Amino acid sequence: MKIIQAIILGILQGLTEFLPVSSSGHLVILPFFLNWSLPEKETFIFNVLVQLGTLVAVIFYFRKDLVRIITAIFKDLFKGTPFASHEARLGWLLIAATVPAGLAGVFLKDLVEQTFTSPLFAGIALLVTAILMLLAEKVSKNIGEIFDITLWDAIVMGLFQVLALFPGLSRSGSTISGGLLRHKKRQAAGRFSFLMSIPIMLAAGALSTYEMMTEVPNLGEFLPIILIGFLTSMIVGYLTIRWLLKFLVNHSMAYFSIYCALLGGLTIIIWFIR
Repeated sequence: MKIIQAIILGILQGLTEFLPVSSSGHLVILPFFLNWSLPEKETFIFNVLVQLGTLVAVIFYFRKDLVRIITAIFKDLFKGTPFASHEARLGWLLIAATVPAGLAGVFLKDLVEQTFTSPLFAGIALLVTAILMLLAEKVSKNIGEIFDITLWDAIVMGLFQVLALFPGLSRSGSTISGGLLRHKKRQAAGRFSFLMSIPIMLAAGALSTYEMMTEVPNLGEFLPIILIGFLTSMIVGYLTIRWLLKFLVNHSMAYFSIYCALLGGLTIIIWFIR
């Protein structure tokens, strides 16, 4: 992988990790469109590790919320009332929402890794993402705030996060749609979606770091490439979060649904032509 490719993929990751258009799908489709011949194992590890850049972005953006949540959890635990405050309760709900994708990531790891080599799969999955977001917008009553989220709401959004393990199925698109199907406001679902991404992205990054250390032969040459992608995705990701949360206040996800449908359809057509 060349430096310019790492920069382009880093920008793409930063833009699409939080926009509901599937960052993993774009990281599979763009090299396919541009006829880039990249080593499969290194590409998969790069794609996961570059997400650590967007992980840093989301942690920095929500740093005050995270401090309040973590402080409240320990404070209420010491009091013997673990669910007393809104912040502590939110923290436990975020943990519960992470469990489905965490378990699926362990048991479906090999299957997920195989799909990262299939532009056709990513194209079809983008069409599924488009349909899901349209359905969620149509069904949602758009009334619940973030502190109105229940355990069942969190589990539903966590189950939708399982879909995002596969390229083309947007993590933010799936989880926000899960929140909308539970009648939460778009911005509330978006904030919960971004917060619940932190544990799963951290776990995926840790696993890929281990794989990089043990399975990549030219590690010394590969590290600068990853660092460039990391820094690029971090900066672009932070700016994207700020923009999207403001956008969701007064705009539906139908715009992103149309984009996903067009890109998915184009990918499928090019795949069959080639």
